[in-house]
Amino acid sequence: MSGAMIPFSVLDLSPIVEGADAGAALRNSRDLAQHAERLGYARFWMAEHHNMPGVASAATAVALAYVGEGTTTIRLGAGGVMLPNHAPLLIAEQFGTLAALFPGRVDLGVGRAPGTDQAAAQALRRTLIGGEDRFPRDVAELMAWLDDAEPGQRVRAVPGAGTKVPVWILGSSLFGAELAAMLGLPFAFASHFAPQALQAATRLYRDRFRPSAQRAAPYLMLGFNVIAADTDDEARHLSTSLQQAFLNLRRGAPAQLPPPVAHVPMSAPEAALLEGLLRCATIGSLETVTRGLADFIAATAPDELIVTAQIYDHDARVRSFELAAAARDALR
Repeated sequence: MSGAMIPFSVLDLSPIVEGADAGAALRNSRDLAQHAERLGYARFWMAEHHNMPGVASAATAVALAYVGEGTTTIRLGAGGVMLPNHAPLLIAEQFGTLAALFPGRVDLGVGRAPGTDQAAAQALRRTLIGGEDRFPRDVAELMAWLDDAEPGQRVRAVPGAGTKVPVWILGSSLFGAELAAMLGLPFAFASHFAPQALQAATRLYRDRFRPSAQRAAPYLMLGFNVIAADTDDEARHLSTSLQQAFLNLRRGAPAQLPPPVAHVPMSAPEAALLEGLLRCATIGSLETVTRGLADFIAATAPDELIVTAQIYDHDARVRSFELAAAARDALR
């Protein structure tokens, strides 16, 4: 597939930056979604994370409702809901509610990771059975709740039943690729932070895809980091916030998104780790990111690209997505 035919979407972690709070982060998310809608992005997805001082989108459906109220056409979605944290009926009701409020605009991406550390996962899941091992069955149950109710069915998702909200499988390994292929669902791979299995996962998904009621053919969306600015030097400076955030997380000390710095201190092993994590990224001016996007699309042939940018200053983050959209248009 050529770059001219590929939609671009937005993955937002609703970053809580140093010196601000969750309310400011969520207001910035809605503002970013309004800009993304104007710029022609196809979707605006938000991710579920817990016990993360720098992420405001833990209550993902609530955050999406706020973003949806401020937009009119862009698709809204979870990128994603960590399904083992929840009863499938509850998620069907939440996203059925979103579908009632914003008909024809809602996606539901689901993953099997906890989206947090083990202590928080235990707090979230204390009344649930099975956890990650039940994920395939939970996906099937969730889809059943969103499907048309059967005659005489005693329990229904209200709202939710009959909405048939499109379900996506999210993954960063071969497991998600295989499940998406088996169920005939669209697949979003987290190459923006887990690029190691990218080629194997995409090949497995496409080779083993079974047509379903939702999709007749595979549909692959890939995550990609784009940090763009008016100059390469400025973009590299902005990217130091993301570098610090990655390192803080790997050191077991997640924090609010820090401001950019002149130099990020790190050990040689940490530098190698960071280089590996950011293999699916382009950082620079419009010319640089256009080249980086073209190379990634040519190498992976996705059906869609979902762009993310952890940038401290909100205006600079909006500018980055403006430049990414300009790069998209240049590839047409």
